[in-house]
Amino acid sequence: MPSYTVTVATGSQWFAGTDDYIYLSLVGSAGCSEKHLLDKPFYNDFERGAVDSYDVTVDEELGEIQLVRIEKRKYWLHDDWYLKYITLKTPCGDYIEFPCYRWIAGEGEIVLRDGRAKLACDDQIHILKQHRRKELETRQKQYRWMEWNPGFPLSIDAKCHKDLPRDIQFDSEKGVDFVLNYSRAMENLFINRFMHMFQSSWSDFADFEKIFVKISNTISERVMNHWQEDLMFGYQFLNGCNPVLIQRCTKLPEKLPVSTEMVECSLERQLTLEQEVEQGNIFIVDFELLDGIDANKTDPCTLQFLAAPICLLYKNLANKIVPIAIQLNQIPGDENPIFLPSDAKYDWLLAKIWVRSSDFHVHQTITHLLRTHLVSEVFGIALYRQLPAVHPIFKLLVAHVRFTIAINTKAREQLICEYGLFDKANATGGGGHVQMVQRAMQDLTYTSLCFPEAIKARGMDSTEDIPYYFYRDDGLLVWEAIKTFTAEVVGIYYKSDQVVVEDQELQDFVTDVYVYGMRGKKTSGFPKSIKTREKLSEYLTVVIFTASAQHAAVNFGQYDWCSWIPNAPPTMRAPPPTAKGVVTIEQIVDMLPDRGRSCWHLGAVWALSQFQENELFLGTYPEEHFIEKPVKEAMARFRKNLDTIVSVIAERNKNKKLPYYYLSPDRIPNSVAI
Repeated sequence: MPSYTVTVATGSQWFAGTDDYIYLSLVGSAGCSEKHLLDKPFYNDFERGAVDSYDVTVDEELGEIQLVRIEKRKYWLHDDWYLKYITLKTPCGDYIEFPCYRWIAGEGEIVLRDGRAKLACDDQIHILKQHRRKELETRQKQYRWMEWNPGFPLSIDAKCHKDLPRDIQFDSEKGVDFVLNYSRAMENLFINRFMHMFQSSWSDFADFEKIFVKISNTISERVMNHWQEDLMFGYQFLNGCNPVLIQRCTKLPEKLPVSTEMVECSLERQLTLEQEVEQGNIFIVDFELLDGIDANKTDPCTLQFLAAPICLLYKNLANKIVPIAIQLNQIPGDENPIFLPSDAKYDWLLAKIWVRSSDFHVHQTITHLLRTHLVSEVFGIALYRQLPAVHPIFKLLVAHVRFTIAINTKAREQLICEYGLFDKANATGGGGHVQMVQRAMQDLTYTSLCFPEAIKARGMDSTEDIPYYFYRDDGLLVWEAIKTFTAEVVGIYYKSDQVVVEDQELQDFVTDVYVYGMRGKKTSGFPKSIKTREKLSEYLTVVIFTASAQHAAVNFGQYDWCSWIPNAPPTMRAPPPTAKGVVTIEQIVDMLPDRGRSCWHLGAVWALSQFQENELFLGTYPEEHFIEKPVKEAMARFRKNLDTIVSVIAERNKNKKLPYYYLSPDRIPNSVAI
C-alpha cells in the first residue's frame, strides 16, 4: 500500500502549540484518502516550535496530490494552533510543500494547496477552481468593510481586537495595549510622578529637562540643545519626522503679504524676494488644513488652541534651509502679523513654536495615521477579500500587511476613539483629528503615494539645488529597489499585459481599494483597474513602500524629534499672539503643555518609536509562501540591493552630528505594526 511521510511544522510564537486531535486527509487526482489521526504514542505532538513527522499509509493510489485537508478536534480544552507548513514525501520520493502560516481556531478545518503560486487562469481542474472560490467566499464573510467615521477610508468591521479573524490578530494582545504601553513608557522614563499633574505649568525651558534627561540619544539631545536655532528649525522640514510638507515656492501667495524690505536682512544674494523666488531659493510650508479645526475641549479646566500658520523658508548660500517669515493664521490683517527673524527674540521664538506645534498635529493625524496606517489597512482588507492564498500577489504582499489591521483596530479601540488616549494631550483630540482626516482625504491621491512623483510635485527633486534632503535621497533608493523587485515578480507570473488584464482576482483587488478605500472618488486618481505589467509593478511598489519605508520614515523618529516638548508641543494653552513686542518667556512657558500632558506626550512618542518584538525588516520573508526558485532568486537579489543601500547610508552618516537613518533598510519594518 502507498505510504506518505507527512512533516508538520508548528509556529514558534506564544501559544502556537495544541493538545487537540489533528486529522489529515489527502485529496489526489485519482482519489481521496481516509482521515488519519496524526499521533505518536507517548509523545507530545504539535508543541510550540516543533517539526513532527508521521507515516501515512493509504489503501490505494491517489494520483497527483492536489489538496491536504487538516481537521482539528477538541481534546480537553479549546486551544488555537498555528500551522506553519506541511511537507509531503510521496511514495515516489518527491517532496511537495504546502505553506499555511495560519491559525486553526476551535474545532476548525483548513484545506491547503501546494505552494506553487497560480493565477486563476492556471487552474483548469474543477476541485482547485472550487477551492479557490470557496476560500474567497469565506474570507469575504470574515473581512467586511465598515465606515468608522464619515469621509474616512473604510476600515475593518470589528469593534475591538478580539473581534478580528484570528489570522490577523497580534500573537499577544498585551504587546499592543496602548494604555499599558504608554504607562510603561512613562515608568521607564521615570516620569510617572508627573502623569496626573494636569494644569501644572513648568517653571522655565530648563524645567522640561526633568522629564527628558533620563533617556537620551544623539538626536534628541541635539534637538534639546539647538531647538531655538533657525538652522535646526529649517532642517526638520527636510529630515525630521514630517519631511513631506515643504515645497518650493513658485509664487508668493496673496494671503502672505511679505515684502523684500521685511526679509532683506535674511536674504544673502543681494536679490529681491521675487528674484529669489524665481531662482528657486524660497520654500513654503502652509498649514491651511488646520484652519477652522476645532481645538480639544474635553478638559473644561484647560483651554487649548490651534493655529494654521504659513511659513516661508530660504535656502542660504550654504544651501541650508532657514525660516524668514511666519504668519500664524491664514487671513492677513493687523491682528495677524508676519513674524520675522529680525523681531524681538521671544516674538520670533514663539512664532516658530506655533509652527512646530502645527507640524506635530499634521504629522500625527495626516502624514502618519491617514497616509500610512489607514491606507495600508485598505490594501490589507482588499488583499484578504479578493486574492486567494495561492495567488502570487497575495504571497508577495501578505508580509507587508502583517498586524496592520490589528494595530489600527486597537488604535480605534483605545487611542483615537472618543475619550481615547489621543484626547489626553493633543489639541486636535476631542474630534479635531477626525475633521483633519476628513479634509485631508481630498488630497489623498494615488500619485501622492508614488514617492518620486510626490517629491517632484513639491519641487524638491533636484539634488544639486537641495543637497541635504536625505529623506528624498534614501527614499528614492529604497523605492527603486522595491520597484525592481516587484517588476521581477510580476515578470515571472504575468507573461504579457493581456494576462494582467484578464486576471479578474487582481482587478477585483484593485477595484476594492478604489471603491471602498478611496470611496470611489475619481479625483483620488487611484486606478479602478490595471492594464499593464509596468502599472502593476508600480501599484505593488506603492503598497509595499507605503507600509514599510514611508511608515518608517515618519514613525520611528518621533522620540528623536518630539521628546523635547518645546520643539513639538502637542497642545498650546493660549491663543496665537495678535501683536508683536508683548510676549515674555514666562508667557511662552505657560502656553506650552502642562506637566501631565507633557508626560502623556512623552510616553506616546517613546512607545511609538519602538520596534515590535520579533520585528521583521524589509527584504526578510521568513514565511515561505513562495516555493519557486525564480522568486527566491529575485528575493535574494532584493536583499542584496537593500544591503548595498544600508552601506551607502551608513557611509553617508559617518561623523554626522545629525545622522539620518530612518530609511536604512535594516531599520524599515516590513509592515505598519506600531
